Amino acid sequence: MRTIAWIAVAGALCTAVASAAPAPHVGIAGLADLPVVVRAPYDESANADKDVAAAFARARHSHKRVLVDLGGNWCGDCVVLANIMQLPEVKRFVEAHYEVVSVDIGRENKNLQIPARFGVDLAGGVPTVLIVTADGRTVIDAGHIAALEDARHMTPQGIADWLAQWAS
Repeated sequence: MRTIAWIAVAGALCTAVASAAPAPHVGIAGLADLPVVVRAPYDESANADKDVAAAFARARHSHKRVLVDLGGNWCGDCVVLANIMQLPEVKRFVEAHYEVVSVDIGRENKNLQIPARFGVDLAGGVPTVLIVTADGRTVIDAGHIAALEDARHMTPQGIADWLAQWAS
């Protein structure tokens, strides 16, 4: 089943939306070269509803999309994704195109009102990444939201390419 999912992800990367932004070139080839700068990317005491509302307010002002990163500090793939997003070239790209909000979902038992708001079931695993317009329209379809759940087995460039396909 994972093979079919990866074929779907690869196909989605190959057929990215024509208006997608070009991905940044990532200066490292693999995770062995990834500096770990963020070990706990999710604030477990944050007010998720307030943080998400603030991200949408910033997006309305900046005319960017909102990237909602749902995950937990226990999740290795979530930590890998957070660290790839901290690479200077990826961070610049993400900041140019998205207002980012990370939401701690605990062990899939906390802040579940956030994914529910967008009609998302976390059964696909985490990290789950939602890309949403400032007016609340989900850009990424349900078949792609869990594409990064196996981030530790993806290349940093593959993750940058995935993020770029949803940028405007």
